[in-house]
Amino acid sequence: MSSIETLLREVHALDVSASQSGWLAGIDPRATILATLAFILVVVSFNRYAVAALLPMAIFPILLARLGNIPLTRIGFKMLLAMPFALMVGIFNPIFDPVPRMELMGHPVSGGWLSLASILIRAALTVAAALILVASIGMHRLCAALGDLGVPRALTTQLLFMHRYILLLAGELGRMILARELRSQPSKALPLSVYGSMLGHMLLRTLERAQRIHQAMLSRGFDGHLPIRQTQPWQWVDTMFLALCLGAFFLVRTTDLATLLGRLMLDVAS
Repeated sequence: MSSIETLLREVHALDVSASQSGWLAGIDPRATILATLAFILVVVSFNRYAVAALLPMAIFPILLARLGNIPLTRIGFKMLLAMPFALMVGIFNPIFDPVPRMELMGHPVSGGWLSLASILIRAALTVAAALILVASIGMHRLCAALGDLGVPRALTTQLLFMHRYILLLAGELGRMILARELRSQPSKALPLSVYGSMLGHMLLRTLERAQRIHQAMLSRGFDGHLPIRQTQPWQWVDTMFLALCLGAFFLVRTTDLATLLGRLMLDVAS
């Protein structure tokens, strides 16, 4: 049962982090969303062989996590869960692009390996930025800010429902595994056919409970839209925060800071 409890804690972790105090809590969520969106667009705009040029972009998610009092270890663990999917995207790049593009310590490095490393770095940066965004403002404030930015209300409502349905699904899974442990030996492996039956029953039970919740919502006047709390008024500090982020992204995108820093270190060493 400890694994299911761990799963539930991980699902709740982002909203719990959003309730913590931090400097970022005083920033308008719209400014944080726009800065994160600009960050993601800048990261994906780099050349497919860019590796060192992407490294300075890691400053933004690290700084954002520090301003929001978000533990980097928690974000790093969730970020690693997405890395296998990014690896599958570029795993065959070294085979299809064997042409050397640079030398590393006297050894040629093909473009395939560079593009694979670039894909992994881009995935790590974008996933980390998205996780920190949710962890810093929470799902409800995120949906409210998206609504203020012009996102259709139907989409933000579905986003909130999806978040709640994940918690509901995890709760049903935990109860089913607890019932299984009480009725059989926990250490005994179940056959594959039993897992299929458990999955079907879990989906049916979750659907039935979701329908009961929907009926309860209708009886309380639900009209298809959840009441989302409006965001705070836009202030000058929000403008300054967004302007500084955009200026930093422009500087990193137009200037190879990694190469400049490397040359500066060589000049100092010589």
